[in-house]
Amino acid sequence: MDQRDRKIIDILKKDCRSTSREIAEKLGMRPTTVHQRVLKLKKDGIIERFTVKLSDEKVGEDFVAFMFVKASPDTNIGRDVLSNRNVKEVFGLTGEYDMLFKMKFRGVSEFNEFVLSFRKNQKVVSTLTMVATANLKEEV
Repeated sequence: MDQRDRKIIDILKKDCRSTSREIAEKLGMRPTTVHQRVLKLKKDGIIERFTVKLSDEKVGEDFVAFMFVKASPDTNIGRDVLSNRNVKEVFGLTGEYDMLFKMKFRGVSEFNEFVLSFRKNQKVVSTLTMVATANLKEEV
């Protein structure tokens, strides 16, 4: 990956609908060259997918919470938790906690229902939950 690839990626991060022609014009390249580079970035796994960034407020998910989870040894959190529509990201961690969940909810009551249900999971030893008060930076 060279500097031109990075510039193409920067443009696509701002608007993944940018055409090869539009990117080429901005970078002084040929559209076919841009197209071939994007295909190679996808083939090499650098670009995993093209996606959409939604407005949390407009889709009714503006209550954002983070939950650190300590699980019993050799625990594999079930598919039901990972496929829950409120769970947006899950990271494995080192240190005191095993996982970090990023979650989005319609409001406090939906969040509370999730937490009460989640804590009943026998595999969960403890949790530490924090509610986001402002989104200072979120990059897709």
